[in-house]
Amino acid sequence: MSSEQQAVARARKAFETGRSKSLEHRIRQLKNLQRLFTERQKEISDAIKKDLNKSEVGTQLYETLGLEGEISLAIKKLKEWAAPRTVEKNLLTLSDTVYIKPEPLGVVLIIGAWNYPWAVTIQPLIGAIAAGNAAVIKPSEVCVHTAKVMEDLLPVYIDKELYPVVTGGVSETQELLRQRFDHIFYTGNSMVGKLIMEAAAKHLTPVTLELGGKSPCYIDKNCDISVACRRVAWGKYTNCGQTCIAPDYILCEPSIQDQVIEEVKKSIKEFYTDNPKTCPDYGRIINQRHFKRIMTMLDDSTIAVGGDNDESDCYIAPTVLRDVKPEAKVMQEEIFGPLLPILSVSGLDEAIKFINKGEKPLALYVFTPNDKVIKRMVDETSSGGLLANDCLVHYSVSSLPFGGVGNSGMGCYHGKFSFDQLSHQRSCLIKKLNMEGVNSMRYPPHTPKKLGWARFFILNNVDLGWIGRMALLAVLAVVAAVVLQNYLL
Repeated sequence: MSSEQQAVARARKAFETGRSKSLEHRIRQLKNLQRLFTERQKEISDAIKKDLNKSEVGTQLYETLGLEGEISLAIKKLKEWAAPRTVEKNLLTLSDTVYIKPEPLGVVLIIGAWNYPWAVTIQPLIGAIAAGNAAVIKPSEVCVHTAKVMEDLLPVYIDKELYPVVTGGVSETQELLRQRFDHIFYTGNSMVGKLIMEAAAKHLTPVTLELGGKSPCYIDKNCDISVACRRVAWGKYTNCGQTCIAPDYILCEPSIQDQVIEEVKKSIKEFYTDNPKTCPDYGRIINQRHFKRIMTMLDDSTIAVGGDNDESDCYIAPTVLRDVKPEAKVMQEEIFGPLLPILSVSGLDEAIKFINKGEKPLALYVFTPNDKVIKRMVDETSSGGLLANDCLVHYSVSSLPFGGVGNSGMGCYHGKFSFDQLSHQRSCLIKKLNMEGVNSMRYPPHTPKKLGWARFFILNNVDLGWIGRMALLAVLAVVAAVVLQNYLL
């Protein structure tokens, strides 16, 4: 038996003990996970510095701070989320107990990504723990140092049988995917997402796929272009552009292209100094393979800002490309790097048409002071999320579901959405062995009169107060007696 099989078997065996279902156990595990981020921040930050050149403050700001907030929310709300949920009744179920009971799915596989290795791996783990599941955690092997820290630290703080960490590369992931899980949660690209879904289909395992795509950014000529470009530059160049919801490209009218370029250039200097290579807040491309992939995208486009690079350091400067054509290399796939193409459109109509010709993106950004422009973007396009007049920050709102649509993914998480995504919403109807007369309408022989009574009872939902329910129950008792006596014939 492989180490991956053993990890899954241990998690399954631990889940079958039932201990993960206890709310007290879930809260204790979440508190332990929270303690990890306060006690071992230095080790977390040092590893991410080696992997992505993120500063310690940047690591807390973009990786662990949000996780601490998610854990606090889950601890605070868990009893409410896990409680049975009452539902509306019809006349046939008026005297019954009808509710939805969230219950654990079982053993969840969580496959993390390398660009925000803690944030996108631990966020779904929080949901898995809160929902009462066991979870096998597979951090991305691309972040070598961070994967090792996860492997070392997570078993110290949380139940190592219920939540084992499996490290390794493609072969280890493939071996995991051959095992049977109750849910698979993957963050990454659409190409691998298809392989995950194919593997899951063999066991009819449901999946959550958090993918990406080319997230458009439309800048209206009537907005405050200076502020808009400052926010776009922050959203684009954070983590060296390696963010799944980074603005992938700008759409704007030709008349403002030069101003957009100048304002983005100013913001680059403000954020990262005249020499971003020496700035502690500017990251690096994860490895040389991705460096070469990104540099190839520059072949047929005109550089307006930046372009400096150093393969030995995996450094690519914040770069702006002007007059980019739709058929350019940089427009054929998600960039996932610090290149910002600008494409000219004649206005809002053409921008919407261009966006709708492509795959549905994970995020869509629009900068405008005009509510009508925003409304048209909301009404006439489709994307995982839409944000007006800012970038990225919708990810931090726990009350909003985060996820893609179409090619950018399926399923969503954050806050209660994580809990619900990794729970089974079990339908429960508790009846008593009385009022059998009402049931006569469903028993053969079937007659038009029985059908008439069935229509009355099934098609009428009720929303009554306590007194109304008591009165209606009395009436139904009488009806049941009459029905029983006459057999509805």
